[in-house]
Amino acid sequence: MRVVIDADGVLGPDAYEAGLVRLREGQLEVVASPAAHLPERRREVELILDESQLAARDEYVGLCSRAFGLPATPGVVSFISRGTDDDARGVLAGFGLDVPVVERFCEDDDEVVRVVLTREQASRVPEGRLHTALEAALNCEVRIVVDTGAAWAGSGAEGAP
Repeated sequence: MRVVIDADGVLGPDAYEAGLVRLREGQLEVVASPAAHLPERRREVELILDESQLAARDEYVGLCSRAFGLPATPGVVSFISRGTDDDARGVLAGFGLDVPVVERFCEDDDEVVRVVLTREQASRVPEGRLHTALEAALNCEVRIVVDTGAAWAGSGAEGAP
């Protein structure tokens, strides 16, 4: 859910960052532009909520108003479809792969799915096509890792899964 927190663009960078901290300290998952990239007006933050939390929309707008010290108004509500591990396995099966290791974790407030392939599997499938298909199905960052035996290599992942 987007919330307009500074319609007139009056918040300075420090006040904006302090408001973000207050929201995050309240255990809210917040997506927001860095202060240096704020638009001139109609500044928004995005709250990641479960569908069940949308009934309390006005309460979340109030939390934003208190956090930033300005009147806040509700913005656009959009729904994120997150694919499941079964969806990942279905995409992999479509490429003829039976992959036992599909991991899901958070890194810097982003959901990441790591798929571990054997060398033989990686040599049979174009990594770019597989990567694109997995990202489309899962709606999150995907890292494809090739099991090299003693060490792990691949799309930014290091160490054993």
